[in-house]
Amino acid sequence: MFQRTNKLLIDLPEPDYGDKKAALVVQELLGGKFGELSTLNNYLFQSFNFRERKKLKPYYDLVSSITAEELGHVELVSHTINLLFKDVSDVPFDVNDTALRGAVAFPHPKHFIHSANTSLPIDATGNSWTGDNVFSSGNLVLDLLHNFFLEIGARTHKMRVYEMTDHPTAREMIGYLLVRGGTHVVAYQKAIESLTGVSLGKLLPIPDVSNKKFDTAKKFEDQGLGNVLYNWNDVGDYLGIETIFTGTHPETNASLIVKKGTPIGGKMPDLDSLPEFFAPGLDRDDYTRVAKHLMNKL
Repeated sequence: MFQRTNKLLIDLPEPDYGDKKAALVVQELLGGKFGELSTLNNYLFQSFNFRERKKLKPYYDLVSSITAEELGHVELVSHTINLLFKDVSDVPFDVNDTALRGAVAFPHPKHFIHSANTSLPIDATGNSWTGDNVFSSGNLVLDLLHNFFLEIGARTHKMRVYEMTDHPTAREMIGYLLVRGGTHVVAYQKAIESLTGVSLGKLLPIPDVSNKKFDTAKKFEDQGLGNVLYNWNDVGDYLGIETIFTGTHPETNASLIVKKGTPIGGKMPDLDSLPEFFAPGLDRDDYTRVAKHLMNKL
């Protein structure tokens, strides 16, 4: 089962302005083939379907612990998209005005119709994320190889989206995920090597560009976040990763570290109301009535 904490993995910069075009390309990092919904659900179903968990505990622990982190990645990208949609609609609001006329100039209107200018499980072109992106063969080496490739593909897409926008909120998120995704690449590299004896470290990084070349990734690398794997648990589970995530980083030669628990985390954004979307659909009188009702329940 999962325990939820009301924090993001990092503090996202509160934007001074929105950028709906940036929001759209960032959607690829959420609902694209190599987006966070794909990494999450690949590892989630592999962990559900894992055979011989007791005999192969370190590998089960690895996939399971990274699964937990991927939930946080989905959350972080989603909130980035939400913040990028800041102030994209016209105010003041009247139902007879075309308050959402900006939707007709958008590549597709899903964020104006299916949501209230917030994240959706879609890619940058509006295609819905699909379970066809999940690979769970049951063969441990094959699944780990797939995960290694998936993380490298995800890293490539993040680097390209980074070059598409200079919005500080988007770049902060991408910088962090470049570092954490790179850590997962190394984790799967170490797992495959321990199972097969085949050296993969000489291949890294792919693409052959250091995270430190990216301004917003460098600070997270300098904090050592590229060398740390968390077990995402506070009762002693999933510590088998210590037998896999060991030695040194193939690119930086830094010592690899397993930390118990979770990162400290950052502030969870609070989105303002958007009356033209009827979201959340409550006025001042409604808030007063709801507050009175809740107080009466105490």
